[in-house]
Amino acid sequence: QVQLVESGGGFVQPGGSLRLSCAASESIFSINFMGWYRQAPGKQRELVAGITNGGATTIEDSVKGRFTIARDNAKNTVYLQMNSLKPEDTAVYYCTAVRAGMSPSWGQGTQVTVSS
Repeated sequence: QVQLVESGGGFVQPGGSLRLSCAASESIFSINFMGWYRQAPGKQRELVAGITNGGATTIEDSVKGRFTIARDNAKNTVYLQMNSLKPEDTAVYYCTAVRAGMSPSWGQGTQVTVSS
């Protein structure tokens, strides 16, 4: 399975921005789907944003207009740009990679805390 390493999390005030990066250990060109999930304390993990190898994206309703996802196949990296952050965006954010017919790979997660 591909190894994924997230970075870019941290502490930010409401209204601030962060950019998360997910670096893969191998080429992502053939990975069908890459995405970002998040899990807040006491809540289930939820899909925040995803992108296919064809460039189609999906964005969860609560972050539409604030978050964008992009993939750079040359750098084997997927990004999650998060703007206008809210306290309810506080969670551990996980990167995932899915190849057709295979179990998904997961990163270790990166903490995002939005607080004044």
